[in-house]
Formats: sequence, structure tokens, C-alpha cells
Amino acid sequence: MTTIRLGDVTITSIIESQEPVFDPLDFFPGLTRETLEENRGWLEDAGALDRASGKLVLCMQSWLVQTPQHNILIDTCVGNDKPRPARPMWNMLKGQAYMAGFKAAGLSVDRIDYVMCTHLHVDHVGWNTVQENGRWVPTFPNARYVMSRKEHDYWAAENAKEEIPHFTDSVLPIVAAKRADLVTSDFALGDLVKLMPTPGHTPDHMAVRIGRPGNDAIATGDLIHSPLQARYPEQGMRADYDQKQGGATRRAFLESCCDTSTQLCFAHFPTPSTGRVKRWGNGFKVEAV
Repeated sequence: MTTIRLGDVTITSIIESQEPVFDPLDFFPGLTRETLEENRGWLEDAGALDRASGKLVLCMQSWLVQTPQHNILIDTCVGNDKPRPARPMWNMLKGQAYMAGFKAAGLSVDRIDYVMCTHLHVDHVGWNTVQENGRWVPTFPNARYVMSRKEHDYWAAENAKEEIPHFTDSVLPIVAAKRADLVTSDFALGDLVKLMPTPGHTPDHMAVRIGRPGNDAIATGDLIHSPLQARYPEQGMRADYDQKQGGATRRAFLESCCDTSTQLCFAHFPTPSTGRVKRWGNGFKVEAV
């Protein structure tokens, strides 16, 4: 568990899992074996590449943001009991760590006020719902679930063509329960939590800025998956909606954070999953905080 304090705001990681998952050459279609070997040493030292298997180490986690007014959860990982036959490592999970994370943070699920979805991919919406008497119902019964209207509408149209399991069991039940707030990129909760448009990985991907200028953090969602993409910002990953746009967004974002006090909270970087951006040649590196 990682904890950041920004004045009267606390940010805590709620970890579902952390393990070697994907072959980097499959995960990053544009990555060459030569570039991978050139960077293997520091990636292994950072815990981002597993020495034994050679696979990328990815953390599945939410970020819990506690302000004086609200308890906010950013993204909800893969989830338990979800049928994912196309992804065996996520199929019908029965994990205990995620809910244990809330207990460790001193919170119960009914005390979450907002769930903010950076985007609507399978590993970011799973704990939106749990199964109850054969139905998928909101895991966080008192929360408003904030998601981009444009993002929602895109996946709804795709789901109408061919069923997308995680959309039907982890997003549509939230809408049916009237717990969804479909918003635009200017959405904010007071002056402490604000969405930031970061499109490319999905049509209307959002990051979340937390805190006040000079003492802030940004939850990146899938704007960036691995420290390797900091060094090579144009390196897209296989599930990107628009790799070119994603690369341009990532470079502009990292440039804006470079050599500032802003702390980044990454969705998938291995623990501690936070850091500040420094320049590294034509790219960037993340120094752990």
C-alpha cells in the first residue's frame, strides 16, 4: 500500500494484484527486441520487468482519494466472479486482497462517495459491480459513478454490434441503477479533484488531477502503462484506440510534468507506483517518491 499526503488530501493505493502478465513485445507492438534488450537492466531493477519470465510486471490497483468532503475511488481493477474466458488470468477471480485494502484504509464500501472511471476498459471497471442474488449490482452503493459521456457512448455503440462482457456486467448495471454521472472533460469536485482530457488509449480517456497547484498529484489511468513508455513516449500498447494520438498525448503530458513537484500515481507501475518526471534524453524517466 502506497500513501501520499497533500495537505488535507490523502491518496492511498488499493491493490488487487501485482504479477508478471504480458510479453513486452506483444504488449508494445512497436517495440523491437534490440530496444528491449537495451533497457532490460533498468526495467528489471525497477521491478517493471520480471527477471525470471521476462514478462512485464503490472499492478492492478485503484487510487483512493480522501478529501475533507469526499471519499473518491479512481478506477476499479478487474473484479471478482467476472467471466473473462478471453483473458484466462482474469477469468472468474476470487481474490481477497482488494476488499482487504479498504479495511486496511479504515473504510467500508458504503463510505465511497464517488467512483471515477478514467476509461472503460476491462481492468478499470471490474469492481464497479458485484454479484448479488444472480444480478450485478453496484459495489459501492452510495457512490455516484463518474464516467465520460463520450467514452460511454462509444462503448455502448460497440456493445450494440457485439457484446462486450465487461461493459454489460460492470458498466450497464451502474447506468440501470441510476448511479452513473455521464460527464464532460471539465468535470470537477470542488477545487481539489478535476478531470483532465488525455485521449488516445481510448476515445475520451481522462486523467485525474488531485490537490492544489504546487502541491498536487495526477492519477494517470492508462495514459501510460510502463516506465518504458516514459523513455519512449510514442511507444503505444496493443489496446490503444489511436496509438499516434496516445503517443502525442503522453509526450505532452510528461513534458508538462517534467521537473515539477507534481507526483504521478500510475495505474499499472509496480509498487510504489508513484513518482516525479525527469528528463532522459529525448524522453523521460520517473523517479520514485
